[in-house]
Amino acid sequence: MGILTSRRSGLVLILASVGAVLLPACASVPPSEGFVGFGQIVPVESGGTYLDVSPNELGGLLEAKDFYFVNVHVPYEGEIPQTDAFIAFDQVLQNLSQFPQDKSARIVLYCRSGSMSAIAARTLVEEGYTNVLNLDGGFRAWKAQGYPLDE
Repeated sequence: MGILTSRRSGLVLILASVGAVLLPACASVPPSEGFVGFGQIVPVESGGTYLDVSPNELGGLLEAKDFYFVNVHVPYEGEIPQTDAFIAFDQVLQNLSQFPQDKSARIVLYCRSGSMSAIAARTLVEEGYTNVLNLDGGFRAWKAQGYPLDE
């Protein structure tokens, strides 16, 4: 019985040690403003985060739209209704003047699959934007969930 107790104690100690290392690391990634429990937090290598949101989460946000909505896909292959701008994912830095000057303003990005908009999201975060969201899966996922796409 002493060996079993010793093994359990050792396992508890290992799990506690892993938790002590992992929990502070998770806590150091702050969620974007106003989105606790919403989306998936994506850390940016140089610091900061953005959120990947699902088509259903974006659908809910569009019901009371209060954000700048940008299609970053090139070439143009369609758009989600209520899109505010079309800025190529690889031209974000050259077109920062087209984005809100308030770096805490909510910005939602999308492309066809989510890969170009993820690049654009990282770029904006690296430029100091703090409230950036990316449509996970892009407008392909949006359309697959039955939402409209203007083509």
